[in-house]
Amino acid sequence: MLLVKSGNRVFIHGSAATPLKLIDALLKRAGTIKDVELVSISTYGKMDWDHPEVLDSFYFNSLFVSENARGWVNSEHGGYVPVFLSEIPQLFNKGYLPLDVALLHVSPPDAHGYCTLGTSADVAISAVRNAKKIIAQVNPRMPRVLGEGIVHVSRFDAMVWEEAELFEVDYAAKADPVTDKIGYQVASLIEDGATLQMGIGAIPNAILGSLGNHKNLGVHTEMFSDGLIPLVEKGVVTNALKKVGCGKIVSSFILGTRKVYDFADNNPYVNCMDVAYVNDVDVIRKNPKVVAINSAIEIDITGQVCADSIGTYQYSGIGGQMDFMRGAALSEGGKPIIAIPSVTNKGVSRIVPHLKEGAGVVTTRGHIHYVATEYGIVNLYGKNLEQRACLLTGIAHPDHRETLEKAYHQRFGRMIKGI
Repeated sequence: MLLVKSGNRVFIHGSAATPLKLIDALLKRAGTIKDVELVSISTYGKMDWDHPEVLDSFYFNSLFVSENARGWVNSEHGGYVPVFLSEIPQLFNKGYLPLDVALLHVSPPDAHGYCTLGTSADVAISAVRNAKKIIAQVNPRMPRVLGEGIVHVSRFDAMVWEEAELFEVDYAAKADPVTDKIGYQVASLIEDGATLQMGIGAIPNAILGSLGNHKNLGVHTEMFSDGLIPLVEKGVVTNALKKVGCGKIVSSFILGTRKVYDFADNNPYVNCMDVAYVNDVDVIRKNPKVVAINSAIEIDITGQVCADSIGTYQYSGIGGQMDFMRGAALSEGGKPIIAIPSVTNKGVSRIVPHLKEGAGVVTTRGHIHYVATEYGIVNLYGKNLEQRACLLTGIAHPDHRETLEKAYHQRFGRMIKGI
C-alpha cells in the first residue's frame, strides 16, 4: 500500500469484486497519509472506516452509494457524484476524475499471464486503462469471467495473493408474497423473444422465476444474479433473437451466490463488458422488445421517480436506471418498467403526492412508462398529469389511497372517479 501517496485519488473495484484485503491495508495507513480520495461505485463487505483517524486521512467520493459506506458518504468526509452509470468511464477517460491508483480484485493469471476482472468489469475496465498504478488482489475463488475485463499481469505494479470467498447475496431468500405477486404480474408483460435487463433485488429475481414458460428470451443487462441460471438451463434464455451480442449473455457485473459465480467461471456464454458499451442507449435500443425492470424509493403522482435518495440523504445512486429506461423505450416493442412494493417495510406509501424535500429525480416523468405494484400495473406513457395521478392512486396500498385522493382533489379541483 506504499504505492498510495498523500493527495492521491484511488479507485476501488466494486460489487462482489470489492478488494477487502487491500482496503483494510489502505485504511490502516490512516494518520501516515492524508487527503486521499477514494472513488468507487457499489462496494460490499465490511470497511472499517468509522474512526477519526480514517476520516481525517480519507475522503470517500462515491459514484454509487452502498450500505457499507452510506454513513461515510453522507458525512462531511464524503460526497456523491450524480452520474449515469454509462458515463462513469468518461470521468476517468477524459480526466474529470484522474486516477492515481486502482485497487482491483482479479482471478489468477492464465498460462499467458492474463487475469480477468472477474465478477465486475463495469467501470473497472476504464479504471485499468487510466490509473497510473494498479494494485491487484489475486484470488483463486474469483471466477474467470470472459469478455472485455482481461488484464495482463505486466499492468500490475503490485500483486497480493488472498484466497477468500466472495461477497454473496441470496435474492431468493429475500422473497415474500408481495415480491412474488409483483414478479408474476410483471412477467405477464414480457413477450417471447424479449431482451431482458434486470436491476438488483428480490423483485427482478421473482420476475425471472415466473418466466419458465417463455421462449427465446435474451439478456442484455448491467447485472445478473442466480435467478437467470434456471432459465438458461431450461432453454428459455437462448439469446438467439438479439441484434447485439447474439448468442451471449451480455452484462457488466455479476452479483449473487457462489452458484452464479461458478456459472460464469470460464463460461463463453457469459460476456462481461465495459459498462460504457453495455449501458449505451444506442446499443440497448438495437435489441428487440427490451424490457427494463428497475426499482424506486418513491414515485409521486405525476410519475417522477426517486430511486437514489431519501430526501437529502444519499441512499444509493442514479446507476443504470435511466440508461435502460430510455434504451427500452426506444427499442422496437420495448417496455421500461418501475416495479415496487406499494409500501416500505414500515408501511409508508411509496406512491406519494410529492417527493420528499431534497429527493433526487432519477427517472423523470417524461421517461416513465409502466409502474407495477402488488395491486396492479399501469402505463403512464401518453397520459396527462391528472390521468397519471388517478392511475397511480389505483395501484397504491388501500391504506394510503384516501391521502392520495385528497392530494388529487387539492391539485386538480375534482374528485377521482373510477378507483
